[in-house]
Amino acid sequence: MKKLRQLWILSIMAVFLLAACGAGEKNNNASQTTGIETEDAAKTDEVQVGFPITLTDAVGNEITFEKAPETIVSMMPSNTEILFGLGLNDEIVGVNDYDDYPAEVADKEKIGGLEFNVEKIVSMTPDIVFAHESGLGTGEAGLQQIRDAGIPVFVVKNAANFDETYTTIETIGKATGKSKEAGEIIEGMKAKVEEVLAKTASVEQKRSVFVETSPAPEIYTPGKNTFMNQMLDMIGAENIAADQEGWVMMEPEEIVKRNPDVIIVMYDYIETAVEDVYARDGFDTITAIQNKAVMQVKENITSRTGPRLAEGLEEIAKAVYPEAFGE
Repeated sequence: MKKLRQLWILSIMAVFLLAACGAGEKNNNASQTTGIETEDAAKTDEVQVGFPITLTDAVGNEITFEKAPETIVSMMPSNTEILFGLGLNDEIVGVNDYDDYPAEVADKEKIGGLEFNVEKIVSMTPDIVFAHESGLGTGEAGLQQIRDAGIPVFVVKNAANFDETYTTIETIGKATGKSKEAGEIIEGMKAKVEEVLAKTASVEQKRSVFVETSPAPEIYTPGKNTFMNQMLDMIGAENIAADQEGWVMMEPEEIVKRNPDVIIVMYDYIETAVEDVYARDGFDTITAIQNKAVMQVKENITSRTGPRLAEGLEEIAKAVYPEAFGE
């Protein structure tokens, strides 16, 4: 799919050293007792966060986490955003070349993109590698090499909706000892989704939408059974490509014929993307063009199934129904 980019999205483990000094047997005994109590407390904390824990990944492999991983490699931007959201900045030692959020990711070692560097990942000796189901087509052989090197690989499911995204965050939270933080992220996302749906529920006139994910001459758009189509359904908008399966190329003449009320441009690697849509031959009869309703939305916040996904839904809703948000 030419030019269609599907970019592949964290807690400092505190260690307290207790020292006790003194003269005499009484003080020594007190020091030993404190050490035992501290050790027991650490074990209790470990049990509370769920270790050891065995989790099944997207390809059916069971991975046992004896303790929270101290070094992590993330092979997908959505994984990375989740890990950072959980507060695991210090634990992340390697990330995908396309990772760009949050800003701290720029300081992390890059391990490649679709074609990742197996040798580099192995040399990092991470406690866990978080791979992704969407990359299995080109990366399974490399992942097996990493497993063969004795490094566990957890393949994260390619979430197809909000509920599966919540499950992904919950699972990664369990694997890293951050279940509490994962729960907080999920609750925050759910609250944002409810807020968006409450605002769009009051809209009286449903609008038709064309989502453009790559420019002319090969204009691609998401049809049914895509995350974008689900988002449009959630806010009460009509996807003009909903009769098509998956991601499809649509001819300009067909877009004109279907006459969307709103056009959403999802790519930003062309600075004049919105202007180009307005200037496209034959588009002057489209309602979206006449009403100046060509909007640009960042692809990353709508395509990466991580903590920012609820914000992505809000941005889509604002593009389609700005009046519902006072804009």
